[in-house]
Amino acid sequence: MFISMRRTFKAFLYDYLTLKKRIIIIFLLSSLIPFISIGLISYYTIYSILTNKIQSGIQSNLNQVELSLENTISNLNHVSQQLAFEGSVGKKLDEFLTSADRKPFERYKMISNLKEELSLITFTNPSIGLTLYYFQDDHSYDLENLGVKDNFFPEKSPLLAKYSGISYYGPHMSNNRFENQYVLSALRKVDLPNRNDVYVYIETGLHLTQSILSNDQTGGNNSHIFLDNDGRIAYSELPDAFAIDTTFPGIEEGKPFGTHNGYKWFRKVSSQGWSIVSVIPKADYNKEMNRWFVQILLFSIVFLVMSLFMAWLLWKMVYRPLSGFNKEIKLMAQNGIQTGIARTRIPEFDFLLDQFRQMKVQIWDLFAEVEQKERRRADLEVEKLLYQINPHFLMNTLDTVHWLAVMNGQNEIDRLVSSLNKLLHYNLGKLGQSSTIQEELEALKQYLILQQIRYDFQFDVQIHMDEEVLKMPIPRFILQPLVENSLYHGLSDEGFIRVDVKLTQMINISIHDNGSGMSEETIEKLLNSSEVENNKVGMGIGMNYVKRMIESQYGERAELKINSVLGKGTSIFLSLPLLEVEPNHD
Repeated sequence: MFISMRRTFKAFLYDYLTLKKRIIIIFLLSSLIPFISIGLISYYTIYSILTNKIQSGIQSNLNQVELSLENTISNLNHVSQQLAFEGSVGKKLDEFLTSADRKPFERYKMISNLKEELSLITFTNPSIGLTLYYFQDDHSYDLENLGVKDNFFPEKSPLLAKYSGISYYGPHMSNNRFENQYVLSALRKVDLPNRNDVYVYIETGLHLTQSILSNDQTGGNNSHIFLDNDGRIAYSELPDAFAIDTTFPGIEEGKPFGTHNGYKWFRKVSSQGWSIVSVIPKADYNKEMNRWFVQILLFSIVFLVMSLFMAWLLWKMVYRPLSGFNKEIKLMAQNGIQTGIARTRIPEFDFLLDQFRQMKVQIWDLFAEVEQKERRRADLEVEKLLYQINPHFLMNTLDTVHWLAVMNGQNEIDRLVSSLNKLLHYNLGKLGQSSTIQEELEALKQYLILQQIRYDFQFDVQIHMDEEVLKMPIPRFILQPLVENSLYHGLSDEGFIRVDVKLTQMINISIHDNGSGMSEETIEKLLNSSEVENNKVGMGIGMNYVKRMIESQYGERAELKINSVLGKGTSIFLSLPLLEVEPNHD
């Protein structure tokens, strides 16, 4: 399938993408890819910078709002503590409520003292607004410092947080009869000894809460939402999208920011458990980034138009002269007569046309030279055949020497000539490159006989093989160079060579000797340089031949590995994949 798709793609390139189209496509790609890459990198960089800037501004605003509200709540707690039973005003209130049997003047004096102390507390705390004592059982109130609206029920205000016996409400509309501003309020139980339904109710200053909510330094259209300790919306400037008395979306996941109904929101949890959320429409949040993106898009369109125009100019300068050049080539290919060369008014193309004319002359000269060389090569082949020695003549001559040695009782010469005759017969008489393990081992034995007669020291060679591997096909002259390596690299008296041929999933051949060993540099030269073995006295076939032969015959399926330790010996491992047994052509 992949090959079919590849062919279809190539056919499309050749059949449909003309030079004109390729010039335009390549020019556009070379122009637009860097521009698009830079644009994307710039977009994500600016997006990250602007996002961090906006988020940092929102988080900074939330931190300031949280700090201001915590200070406000702390101030409410402090003032309510003075008005509770533990404070001086609380004890006087208890005394007043239990003085029903006293004289009116005394009660008037007590109430006046209470109002004076309340006035002093509210005066020393200018952020405090409406302050009063609330009696829950009969929903009445007393000692208020300002007018109170009708239907005063502080418990119905949106609860923000509740801890340490104090309930904090808001932001909500003030219960001051003469003001309609959002405030924060606190409702604290007075804990009188004789009454359990008395609470002190305190509101923040009329303008403080508004200034806190308006403290927005991000420059965006931010809105705020207050959540109680359970994540319920206690106050919302966007009641349509975030309704009061509902659970804020995403509160279960505990995320500090998120999106909902087209808004981006950022949440800040106070140390007291309540939360403030800053909400900004996505359109406002992305406004600056979208403006930058539109500018980049317009610039990209202008750049694209310019690229197309430049591609058209390039086609006009290159494609049209090439069309004329193509016509000249066709005319010159149809006959050997030199035609007039049209000028393109482009120096490079005019130079190319001149070079083409010279190339044509050189081609005809090359044709004549090749024809002459072919005639000479044929003459050399005939001459080589005339001087070539007939292998049968050489082997017959050695056979004659063999019988002469037998007749004259020259046993060593007889043995030497017989082994040499067999080895040359294997070398010269074999057709093709394939042999068998058995034939390779037989040729190896003849080679070792020659070497044992030649050297003036004794060495021992042991050959072990599996019977089932004997008929397995193998390239010619694979074993002999491996054993020859042991002879030429430090083998001396009492030398030992062991040849093992085993059959597993592959043909595994190993050759071990106890010679002087080789360095890594020598091993590298043996495997990768033909000059090293050519300088030795032997059959003229080296380790490099074995490596090249198995690579040619088996590719990466075969493996040749040499392990050697200086002063101890060398081990050669050759693994060959199994091939089908070929018929013997001897």
